[in-house]
Amino acid sequence: MNHRTFLTFVAPSLLAMLLLIVFPVISVVLQSFHAQHEQVMEVVETCGPFGCTQTTSVNQEQTLALREAQPLGRFVGFENYTNRGHLAFSEMGEAWRTSTGWGDWWTKVMNLPFYSAIVFTLTFTFIVTPLTIVLGFAIAIAVNSASRAIKGPLIFVSLLPFIITPLVGSLVLFWMVDARGVLGHAIQALAGNPDLSVKASTPMMWIMLMVYGIWHAAPFAFVVFYAGLQSVSQDADEAAMIDGANRWQRVRFVTIPHIMPLVTFVALIQLMDNFRVFEPLISFNAEAHAQSLSTYIFSDLGGETRLLNSAATTSLLTVLCVGILLFPVLVRTWRDFKRA
Repeated sequence: MNHRTFLTFVAPSLLAMLLLIVFPVISVVLQSFHAQHEQVMEVVETCGPFGCTQTTSVNQEQTLALREAQPLGRFVGFENYTNRGHLAFSEMGEAWRTSTGWGDWWTKVMNLPFYSAIVFTLTFTFIVTPLTIVLGFAIAIAVNSASRAIKGPLIFVSLLPFIITPLVGSLVLFWMVDARGVLGHAIQALAGNPDLSVKASTPMMWIMLMVYGIWHAAPFAFVVFYAGLQSVSQDADEAAMIDGANRWQRVRFVTIPHIMPLVTFVALIQLMDNFRVFEPLISFNAEAHAQSLSTYIFSDLGGETRLLNSAATTSLLTVLCVGILLFPVLVRTWRDFKRA
């Protein structure tokens, strides 16, 4: 293929990447180094029969003119990254110096919005991702071992949480854990406390959000692993049986090594998906108990005062966190590619 033909095929993709990825990223980077202009204040002196008084007010015309002349705002460098809304260097140093113990220090850190959001996001990601892989693999093994007559209905039931719209699925679970719902009433009966409410307890709300995350994402892992199981060599499995391997040993030493590239793939997708957890927090109305990086950005962009610069800073810090999180998986994928 000559260069001209190659460029003809590649040019539309390059143009789309420039418009949809490169330019927005550059815009977000620029916004993160700026802050909104402060309002132009003026002192107005009003004189009357009893003397003169001075009042301070906002000069709307000059404020508007300043914002139109410099729409990005004023350049502040890394101030948006180090202020209280994000990395909070001064607040972290103050907390370290004045805390009486680890518990006191942790309480102060969790009062900082960015750290509170990243703690929940990482907790959600590191708990939901492995449990999703394990549950999806277990379902795939069970369905693959079932008789052909019931395999179809089992696959349909297993895929049901993935088919349902995330918002609808989370709302259904939200109603079920209500004090008047099936799960909420059952939890009250098990705890022996009729006043127990999942929605009023922060730990229980975190657990419920993670249960929903596993329930919703497990079908994706199931589909991938079930497809991978169809390519497992029957000769290797039968050879292991002849050698006396039991069911668990065949799964451990034959099946799992065969589908390990798929495990890496599912882990990569789930890490990215779980790190941007958003819908369950909104559907469960759980902002009082938990906030993720996505809802933190959403809150900056909502309301009457849209904090675009703060949202841009949080977005870039989120991208940085995702890069750090995916680095080990990408290194493993690269090594597998080099060995292949």
